[in-house]
Amino acid sequence: MDDVPSRVPSALTALQARARDAGFAMSCEGRTGSLLAGLAAARPGGRVLELGTGAGEGTAWLLSGMDRASALTTVELDADVQAIAREQLGADPRVTFVCGDGGLWLESFDGAPFDLVFADTWPGKFTHLDRALELVAPGGIYLIDDLLPQPGWPDGHAVSVDRLLAELDAREDFRCVRMAWASGLLMAVRRAG
Repeated sequence: MDDVPSRVPSALTALQARARDAGFAMSCEGRTGSLLAGLAAARPGGRVLELGTGAGEGTAWLLSGMDRASALTTVELDADVQAIAREQLGADPRVTFVCGDGGLWLESFDGAPFDLVFADTWPGKFTHLDRALELVAPGGIYLIDDLLPQPGWPDGHAVSVDRLLAELDAREDFRCVRMAWASGLLMAVRRAG
C-alpha cells in the first residue's frame, strides 16, 4: 500500500514553489498534511489552531479538510514567510493569520479552546507546552511532528525530543499515540472530564 496522499490542496504546488524560492525548507510533510486534513474533517464546525504557519503548506492541508463552518487560527513569527501563506490562502474567510511570537500569543490568548491544535514550531511544543495543552478542548486533539531525527537539528535536540515525549506520555489528562511515520508524529487526545 502506498501512503503518498492522493488528494492534495489546490494551493499546495504554488506554496511549495514559493517556499523553495524563499529558501524555506521546514514545510509540512505531505503525509502529515494528509493526516491534518483528515483530523480537520472529523471536526465539523471545529476550532483549529496551528502554531507555526511557515509558508502555509500545513495551513492549506488543514483548510482542505475543514468544513465551511470551521475556523482556523494560524500563528507565525516570521512575517516574510507567513506572507507566502497569506498571499495564497488569505482570501479564505475561515483562516485568521496572526504574525507574532507564538509563546507570547499562547500566554495572552483568552478565547475558547480548540478542537485541534497542531504545534509545528517551538512554542506549544518545546516551550509553552502546558499552555498549549490547556487550549485543547475535551475530546480534542493535539498533534506534533518532526520527532524523528531531522537534518539541521541542533546539538542535543534528541534529548529535548525524548524529554517531551516522556512528559506527554506521563500525562493522565491526554491519551497519546506515537507514530514512527512521516517526520515522526505524536497525537494526544484530551480525555473528557
